[in-house]
Amino acid sequence: MLFSTPNLTLEDHQVLEAIHSMRTDLADVLRTPRRWEGGLRRSMLARAIRGSNSIEGYYVEVDDAVAALDDEEPLSADERTFAEIRGYRQALGYVLAMAGDEQFVLDASAIRSMHFMMLAHDVAKSPGSYRAGPVYVYDEDDEVVAYEGPEASAVPELMDELVSALALHDDMDLLVRAAMAHLNLVMVHPFRDGNGRMARALQTLVLSRGGITEPAFSSIEEWLGANTDDYYRVLAITGAGSWHPDRDCGLWLSFNLRAHHMQAQTMQRRFRQANALWEALGELAIEHSLSDRVTDLLFDALLGYRLRRTTHVKRAEIEERTATRDFKRLVDLGLLKAVGETRARHYVAAKRLQELRQTALSDIARGVEDPYPWLRARLLL
Repeated sequence: MLFSTPNLTLEDHQVLEAIHSMRTDLADVLRTPRRWEGGLRRSMLARAIRGSNSIEGYYVEVDDAVAALDDEEPLSADERTFAEIRGYRQALGYVLAMAGDEQFVLDASAIRSMHFMMLAHDVAKSPGSYRAGPVYVYDEDDEVVAYEGPEASAVPELMDELVSALALHDDMDLLVRAAMAHLNLVMVHPFRDGNGRMARALQTLVLSRGGITEPAFSSIEEWLGANTDDYYRVLAITGAGSWHPDRDCGLWLSFNLRAHHMQAQTMQRRFRQANALWEALGELAIEHSLSDRVTDLLFDALLGYRLRRTTHVKRAEIEERTATRDFKRLVDLGLLKAVGETRARHYVAAKRLQELRQTALSDIARGVEDPYPWLRARLLL
């Protein structure tokens, strides 16, 4: 027996309708190719990777998450942390590859394969294998066991039940289906480690398979990472300390819909920001006769990334001497500044580029509306 999908309230239905409206608008924007779209997509994937891993205590800068996407070495993350980031990037790459594959079957083997990709760097965590014993989630702040999963002997059957439920073609809304997949996997806790990240990756996979825009723009992993305490609170309330699949999970569902609504608002704002930045860069490119590859580079700098020559060589498919000339010219124009020496050297937005960003974004509102104004207070009771 798994957690059952709760009945949606009128408020839930209204929030769902608003989310789908925003997602439709985003999909319409994506249908028209824009040069900045690739950079924004990469940024969103990196933020999802960073967000999901930060929940587990693995913190990196966004551009180090981008380095994992580009198969580059990190600028500042330590070896152990970056191994976790790179592993999650592997699993997310699988999600991206399977999103539109008509032959893909989401079964227990696929979930175990994702887990192996995520944790193959640490064989002590039994990557790809179900746990053989009990599992506990320990609250280090209160020094207590916050959750105990079901008996290990029940895991295979529960996971088969989960994938069977996901294979049903009923009229359940996709956002609801994905939220329940997340909840059930994290409560079954089928693996020795990596269960939270697996649950979040599964939610993203279910969404992407169902055609909710695309993984880079449909994931709520960034939002969950930014609201980790509330995420743990709602799981604690729903789980009540151990395996209780008979408990009501209406609060969990509303929490997920809230995350989708607020993340969709964030995406709308970032689309407006990207468009404003690109228009400003267009004027700059005309003024200084800058090539498209250099404009792409400056866009990444405006997103706050630390830029490296090796990455520029790979993405632009140019020789190193050409990349060196590109960076020199941008430094001479006062758009970038160099940081560090030799192999550690990278480039960041200089004052002139920072001012361009500030001017371009000055009229774009930054706040988001909370569709469930009461929910956070409920979590804090």
